[in-house]
Amino acid sequence: MLGSNLVSPPVVLFMVGILAAISRSDLRIPKDVYQIMTIYLLLVIGVKGGIAMGSTSLSVIFLPMGATLAMGVAIPLSVFLVTRKVMKMSVEDSAALGAHYGSVSAVTFMACLAFLDAQGISYEGFMPAVMAAMEIPAILVGVFLAKYFKRQAGVSNKETIRELLSSKSILLLVGGLVAGALASKETVEVLNKSLIPPFYGVLTIFLLEMGMIAGQRIEDVRRAGKPLLIFGLLAPVVQGTVAMLLAYLIGMSQGGAVIFAILCASASYIAAPAAVRAAIPAANPAYYVASSLGITFPFNLIFGIPLFFIISNLLYG
Repeated sequence: MLGSNLVSPPVVLFMVGILAAISRSDLRIPKDVYQIMTIYLLLVIGVKGGIAMGSTSLSVIFLPMGATLAMGVAIPLSVFLVTRKVMKMSVEDSAALGAHYGSVSAVTFMACLAFLDAQGISYEGFMPAVMAAMEIPAILVGVFLAKYFKRQAGVSNKETIRELLSSKSILLLVGGLVAGALASKETVEVLNKSLIPPFYGVLTIFLLEMGMIAGQRIEDVRRAGKPLLIFGLLAPVVQGTVAMLLAYLIGMSQGGAVIFAILCASASYIAAPAAVRAAIPAANPAYYVASSLGITFPFNLIFGIPLFFIISNLLYG
């Protein structure tokens, strides 16, 4: 399972991107192309989820959403306590890491969907809504912890919420969900033929760029030291395993449990850094960006997804 994931096109291109960054290659993806791919991928995830949600009752979504909100609060709190008590980090740095690890990585989510599709494993169609719901609570909890323990002035909670709700990822995901949920049967057929098919190919090229970005963070990881490296590797395993057990207990499918586990195991490196820079300016970016993007993201992409799939096989038989 791990071997097949390592040689899958998205992972191979991700590692090529890392190699390009390390070797200082002149390989570049134009910024405008990168932005277009980002918009396309987030929008398609939302539309696909919305189409599935259009035929799903609220009673089916209730427990998964409750679990999502619970993990969205529990993860930043636990990360805050561990990094403060064990790693002796400052309040600001601990709160920033909590915000990042409680929030989610949309790219890891996309890679997990591609992995499950390749394995022929089905999953709940409303999982994009779960991802969107998990994006916000952890960031708010992290900001609250920093302000509560430091009594710091600065950006108001209201402004932080406004920035999060108006962020590109949230607007595209929620907009896509609404568009997909309201689409007629005829429109869905058109979308399935035109908008959705290029998803896997675009994701593969997108991960080439993400590999180059991750490769540029390797020096930051080295400077941050061994404790942060250990944290960045252990946190996703612990968080994802707890999430997997929770998903199993509330009756989610095997595929849904794998996705929920990887969502809880992932760390945000798009929405969270922007919010943390504004609301917790004293936090050190070398910690939260290097850890989320330079350590946890590559680990989840290469090892985490197949690991949680193996755990799901043990649970679901």
